[in-house]
Amino acid sequence: MRADVAGAGRRAGSDERSRPRVAIAHDYLTQRGGAEKVVLSMARAFPDAVIYTTLFDPENTYPEFSDMDIRVSPLNKVGFLRRSHRAALPLLPAAASSMHIDADLVLVSSSGWAHGFRTSGTKLVYCYSPARWLYQAEAYLGESAGWKKRLALSVLTPFLRLWDRRAAASCEEYLAISHAVQGRITAAYDRPSMVLPAPATITVEPEPEVVDEVAAWASEGFHLCISRLLAYKNVDKVIEAFRGTDRRLVVVGRGPEAERLRALKPDNVAMVSDLSDRQMAWLYRHCSAVVAASYEDFGLTPIEGAAYGKPAALLRWGGFLDTAVEHVTAEYFDEPEPEAIRAAVTRVEQRHWDSEKIADHVTRFSDDHFAAQLHEIVDRLAPDPKDIW
Repeated sequence: MRADVAGAGRRAGSDERSRPRVAIAHDYLTQRGGAEKVVLSMARAFPDAVIYTTLFDPENTYPEFSDMDIRVSPLNKVGFLRRSHRAALPLLPAAASSMHIDADLVLVSSSGWAHGFRTSGTKLVYCYSPARWLYQAEAYLGESAGWKKRLALSVLTPFLRLWDRRAAASCEEYLAISHAVQGRITAAYDRPSMVLPAPATITVEPEPEVVDEVAAWASEGFHLCISRLLAYKNVDKVIEAFRGTDRRLVVVGRGPEAERLRALKPDNVAMVSDLSDRQMAWLYRHCSAVVAASYEDFGLTPIEGAAYGKPAALLRWGGFLDTAVEHVTAEYFDEPEPEAIRAAVTRVEQRHWDSEKIADHVTRFSDDHFAAQLHEIVDRLAPDPKDIW
């Protein structure tokens, strides 16, 4: 069920009064990314929680959300904005500020907006990164960004930073997805945070579904790059690393860089998107390794590959330092440049990997551990219901 304005009434009944009312807030549910998977984990941990968000596009995010109680901002009535949330950037501060959540504790999943939702209770923020467009603008825009985008962001930045810091000040406590993000939270907001790695909710599918576009590559093997197609993900650098080689690369993802990447890719690189879990399982089973050159705050894809016993070639940066172990689950490269990526892929191919050891690594990122940690923190922060009623 979905409603247009945020504000859920108090549930009646003595059972409800015996525990704090928890709600979940997220920036926008318009894509299939790692943050959206974390929200699903939060919803499993707190199954009675209503989810609040600025924009909700059920066709382009995970289907599990369709069965949940999702409350949206008035912006959601504009179909274009649901399909292109970046176009809504000038409007999102007002949209976020218009959201009001009546709950004892709001579990906020955010990299930019949901920490600004108003609430009658306490806000606990699970932070993927302070807003990239404010504190890492060059990396966010990328080399291909035109002058219009750069000008628009430079004009908006002073106002957005003021709004962002006021929103952060309204939050009781911050959790960081990785040590890299922990440092960024300190730099942006001058406040401490605890590191809580994101859960890797991975089910090894017993019956994979063939991805027809690359079925012919299964016998000879291929490498796998899974990413939203954004400038800072450096997918173009990965593609260039495979140009002129006899290796094959499958890129999985969608985003504003898709058209440009399709135009530049060589024949030994395939691009696919909107795959089912069973199709993703087929790719993981048949790939030789996962490759990622992105500036990740956490780095989920090497964990997903590890569940299938597959190693990775990764940028030595940020979240990948928390989610992989050098020479055990991955080889690192120091710069997101084609030559460095190519050399790391070669090292991956030359090393003997213990697939069982790689798969065991995944147990550090279980859904149960994540839920237990959240419940412990929520119980500490949430007011005692006896004091409320």
